[in-house]
Amino acid sequence: MDPVPWFVKSETFLRPYGEMRPHLAAHRAWVAEQRAAGVKMASGYLVDGDDQPGGGGLLVLEAADHAAAEALVRHDPMVRSGGVDWRLHRWVPSVGDLGEVGIPGPG
Repeated sequence: MDPVPWFVKSETFLRPYGEMRPHLAAHRAWVAEQRAAGVKMASGYLVDGDDQPGGGGLLVLEAADHAAAEALVRHDPMVRSGGVDWRLHRWVPSVGDLGEVGIPGPG
């Protein structure tokens, strides 16, 4: 049986961080709901050299195919807000895997 593919949604803010804060809260709740429903995903934000957030973020998720991943991502409050420029790509590991690198999941 082939493993379920992983996808990465990257995003950059189109609006100031302060305007995006309510959508970030909704995004966190949406991710928690998805995880509670059994969807494998993790979300995080990008910071600059001074550890200041506001540049955007990454969402890593498992989905059957690109169409399923895109359908799910289109429900993300960050995407629905229109306040981010986003891209979705399938991640194909060529050396190592997520389990090996010990990336901690959200609590």
